[in-house]
Amino acid sequence: MSNPRSDLPHGTLDLLILKTLHMMGPLHGYALARRIEQIDEGIGRLSQGSVYPALIRLEQQGWIGTEWGTSETGRKVKFYSLTRAGDKQLKVEVANWERSTAMVAKFLG
Repeated sequence: MSNPRSDLPHGTLDLLILKTLHMMGPLHGYALARRIEQIDEGIGRLSQGSVYPALIRLEQQGWIGTEWGTSETGRKVKFYSLTRAGDKQLKVEVANWERSTAMVAKFLG
């Protein structure tokens, strides 16, 4: 029996993280992952093992910044926020996604 939930298409996690930070502002990693899962309403699977490496990669590319703060539960956590370079990259990622999905839609339509 197949699982109705599927993995995210390759390369979309960065886009989802950048877009979520753009919409929500600074978030810590756990809240960011939960927000993405909340929005997708069970369509895709998102593991902590994929979110944190993506956050590190995005930070190394200069697309997100970090700052230590306190979570809702009083724990010291790292908050992630979109940088100016990240905002520009988000526009590039959205345009790439729209081109890719349009091409696939032509083949499926």
